[in-house]
Amino acid sequence: MPTLRTLGCLLLASTALSAVPAFAQSTTQSVPRTQPPSGETAADAPDPDEDTIDSATPGAPQDAGDDNVDISAPGSSDFGNEIIVQGRYIPQPVRDSGQVVNVLSTEEIARAGDGDIAGALGRVTGLSVTNNGFVFVRGLGDRYSLALLNGLALPSPEPLRRVVPLDLFPTSVVSSAVVQKSYSVNYPGEFGGGVINLTTPAIPDENYFTIGAGISGDTETTAQFGYTYYGSDLDVIGHDDGTRSRDLGSLRNALDTRSPITQQTYSEGDLSSLAKLVPVSATGVLQRNFEIPANASFDASGGFSFYAGDTRIGVIANAGLSNGWRTREATQQIADGPTFNRNTQVVRTENRIVANGLLGIGAEFDSYNKIRFTNLYIHDTSKLTRRSGAYTFNTGDVLTRVGDPFDVIESQTSYIQRQLINSQIVGEFRFGDISVDARASYANSKRNSPLEWTIPYFFRASQFAYVNDLRASPPSIGFSDLNEDVWNGGFDVSYPLPTALNIVLSAGYNYTDTKRDFVNRTLEFRDGGNQIANETILPFVQLPIQYLLSPGSIDYNNIYLNETSVDTLNIQYRGDLTVNGVYAKAEVEPAQGVRIEAGVRYEDGKQAITLVDYFGTNASGDFVRELNNDYFLPAATLTWNFADNYQFRLSGSKTIARPQFRELAPIPYQDVESDRRFSGNPFLIDSQLYNAEGRVEYYPGRGERVSIAGFYKKIDNPIETIADVNENRLSATFANAPSANLYGAEFELVKFFPLDFIGGDIFATKRLVLSANYTYSKSNIQANESDTVLVYRPPNNSLALPSNQVFVDGRPITGQSEHLANVQFGFEDTDMLQQITFLLTYASDRVSNRGPRNTGGGIDPDIVESPGLRLDIVARQGFDIWGQQFEMKFEARNITGRDFYERQFGDGYTVLNNVYEVGTTFAASLSARF
Repeated sequence: MPTLRTLGCLLLASTALSAVPAFAQSTTQSVPRTQPPSGETAADAPDPDEDTIDSATPGAPQDAGDDNVDISAPGSSDFGNEIIVQGRYIPQPVRDSGQVVNVLSTEEIARAGDGDIAGALGRVTGLSVTNNGFVFVRGLGDRYSLALLNGLALPSPEPLRRVVPLDLFPTSVVSSAVVQKSYSVNYPGEFGGGVINLTTPAIPDENYFTIGAGISGDTETTAQFGYTYYGSDLDVIGHDDGTRSRDLGSLRNALDTRSPITQQTYSEGDLSSLAKLVPVSATGVLQRNFEIPANASFDASGGFSFYAGDTRIGVIANAGLSNGWRTREATQQIADGPTFNRNTQVVRTENRIVANGLLGIGAEFDSYNKIRFTNLYIHDTSKLTRRSGAYTFNTGDVLTRVGDPFDVIESQTSYIQRQLINSQIVGEFRFGDISVDARASYANSKRNSPLEWTIPYFFRASQFAYVNDLRASPPSIGFSDLNEDVWNGGFDVSYPLPTALNIVLSAGYNYTDTKRDFVNRTLEFRDGGNQIANETILPFVQLPIQYLLSPGSIDYNNIYLNETSVDTLNIQYRGDLTVNGVYAKAEVEPAQGVRIEAGVRYEDGKQAITLVDYFGTNASGDFVRELNNDYFLPAATLTWNFADNYQFRLSGSKTIARPQFRELAPIPYQDVESDRRFSGNPFLIDSQLYNAEGRVEYYPGRGERVSIAGFYKKIDNPIETIADVNENRLSATFANAPSANLYGAEFELVKFFPLDFIGGDIFATKRLVLSANYTYSKSNIQANESDTVLVYRPPNNSLALPSNQVFVDGRPITGQSEHLANVQFGFEDTDMLQQITFLLTYASDRVSNRGPRNTGGGIDPDIVESPGLRLDIVARQGFDIWGQQFEMKFEARNITGRDFYERQFGDGYTVLNNVYEVGTTFAASLSARF
């Protein structure tokens, strides 16, 4: 079977699409950056057997022992690099927390060497990360995860998700990450698998300035063949210089008038004029690049503090830029049961440019009163070029087409710019024994795709050539814009009662208002005459679209633009979500070593999805679907220190999960990562979760821990992704299953092995580090004939089906892997920066989409992703030159060469839905601290 990558030149030539050599634009994918060497390790934390403090004033600040860990959360007093705890203090943040948490400090993030926080979180017990930066907690998909920045909500620049992709956050802008898996009522009620709270740096302990640069590449991309297109002069820094919009002229005006661009609303001459304005040569013509460049990155950060009277003021700033490339050669198959409909070979090259900046200003008036003002900016651009060749089938076996020309070749280009801006202010205050935390933030995310090209060419056997067919399947251009605003604010008040039981009462309020606006328009190039369909004019039907739109074309005046969707409700949607939450909780020590935290949260949520009457032609106007629900969400946790360095936890709670905007909006949208078209279901309802967990923890030494836990979740009305096949293409939608269960167990070990027993100065400060965790989980969906499922049927109707016609009873929920394991084994020096770490990650098969209904009325096998086993190595070395500190880092990722697999396993057959080689990545970086 020919592949597009190996036969790329021949295919381009046969379709008259040969292009000039690619412009050598600079590149990169974010090369991991870490904090510079500080000389401190986890061994510097206080021994848990020493200096145990019974605080005379619960809530008084104490030294946590790790000045990079901040377990900030709504309702827990903290600021910067200090930890303020309530009740009995034990100087380890994981042990001291009243909930089940995992803390990733700066040191732990640096040891793993990941460039973004998503990669670092993938090594936490019970967590796995998808290839597009979304985190799964205990087998629950990204829709069940809650991501916060300094305890405040974040918007998402993704039209398909409400959750922000965490690969947007370089590790250099995050000082710690806390994953809380048991629910406490001071958090929002949308708490399915857990909450991930990212903390940015606060006031620095000393003035510093760091600068660094890195280079990387992978064996499937760097110096290999790939596709690109020119775009604009500023594409190299992630910004369009106006090329994609400058020449649109009256076409842009026509788009802004909110009138459908069809023959019914424009004269044929006007439509032809609009078609000629599209800048196809720069944005739609593919180029072959036989040596894709390496990736590069640069970052700088600095901070200083000073006193103004008795007030300590600090400033921290960070900036980074990365430019990276990734080529994937994939096989994508579509089948109806054992009958294959389509087999596609795809080569896609992505050039991703990420710029980020952080500015934080803090003020400490005394030990109890502090304010922090943080501003974060991230701009992420994806310049994607895609070339595919497909075979289509009426019946039978893929192997019958080996060696044949592709039935259709398709070129696609896109330029997607994502932007996140977040400004927040957090304050902690003490009025006598009363502690008050207040916070407020505004965040905005944007996603703009100014011009997306899709150009198909069909093989015509009678002429043995690839030709245009502007009638059956014409080229198209797309425009989409997303804007989301999030306002978030709240406060928490705590008061310790003067009793022997160390009772602390807390209460708080939180307000979140999210507004999203998304517009997507697609136009096709249509043929208004007869000449393009005339097979006898061979030179003309073989012409690429840029020549068809040129003045020399023989049918130049007959090509016009036509709206693909004239459904007035299928262009724009608005999403609104307003949540008001209040809570009250109490922490009490009824006996020595026993602590109980219990409370209840009342949350009122008003959510609406509005399909806008974009063209003003719908007799009923806008279509609005609302979900107005309120809940009482209780939670309780018992912590018992039943022996020295041992702890037992037992927790239970009720939480919820609301449908995401993309799950409610039926407007189709193409996900470029999965090559899958998604459309929502406005008849989805909230999911409710009932959570229980028991855990035993042991803390044998400084920074060491051993834990084992069991957990159980019952989910009413879980939202599942349902696959479908339309026009020989795989698509997906969403539906509520009746119910599901999830249960499992976790094990975690962190242990240090000093090597000083070997003797000699070399090993006096050396040690081995072992960090291992394993999660076993099982889930199943309950579906039977007596339960019904509401599926969406255009234009705006629901269809009630027996649940066993949509789901198969007993199948696992989407995103759940039965086995998750992480092992980190390393060698390091406790007095200087010298580390080498081996990181082994394994995740077993997980369902990515429910199987589609087939033509026989049954349900095809689920689409299953196989993450598999992956080995990484990270080495770090610090050294001094002329009194300045430097750090060198080397990384080798995916040494096992694990590829990406997404398949359907049928009875005697396998469908390769999306399979491609990932390759091994090598990276090197150098940073200096002044």
